[in-house]
Formats: sequence, structure tokens, C-alpha cells
Amino acid sequence: MASSNIVTLGKDNFTQEVLESTAPILVDFWAEWCGPCKMIAPVLDQLADEYAGKARVGKVNIDHEQDLAVQFGVRAIPTLLFFKGGAVAEQIVGAKSKKELKASFDRLTA
Repeated sequence: MASSNIVTLGKDNFTQEVLESTAPILVDFWAEWCGPCKMIAPVLDQLADEYAGKARVGKVNIDHEQDLAVQFGVRAIPTLLFFKGGAVAEQIVGAKSKKELKASFDRLTA
């Protein structure tokens, strides 16, 4: 079950939810058919809950939002972009462990 702390992102709300966000936000570029994307989804749900109030998690379905994927140079999925202050602060490509993702969240929220 997806966390209620994860926001679905698209061209209509990306600027407001990500670029203008005062809190750091992890944006997961994913697709329904992507196996590794499905593998990390539960981890992202957990992290969204654990970091609620300190950082946010958003998801962009690249099949529905191809322009956003192109805009941010997404060439493989999952691609995780950590935004802080409206700019990309860190990028991770591929499925990573909860420990690795937690380390990135900790750097962003420090």
C-alpha cells in the first residue's frame, strides 16, 4: 500500500510541489512495467513516512509525464532526484538499498 506521504507529480504541479518546495524532496521517476521501480517502492513508502515533516517524496510516472523525464535527463529508471532549494542536489540511478537511500535523506535534511 502506498504511503499517504507520497505525492503524485506531473507537469501541472511539479513547479509548486518540487521547485518551489521549502522542504527537500526526493522525486522518483518510475514506470509501471519497471521491475526495479517496483522493488524500491515499499522502501520509498517507508522513507516518506519516516521523514514526514523533514523531507518529502514524490513520484513521476514517465509513461504519463515524458516531458518531465526529458527535462531532467532521465535515461534509465528508476532515477531518483533529490531536490533542495528548487535544484537537484543529488541523483541516484537504479534500485538502491534502504540504507543507501536513508544516507541521502540524512545528507539532505542535515
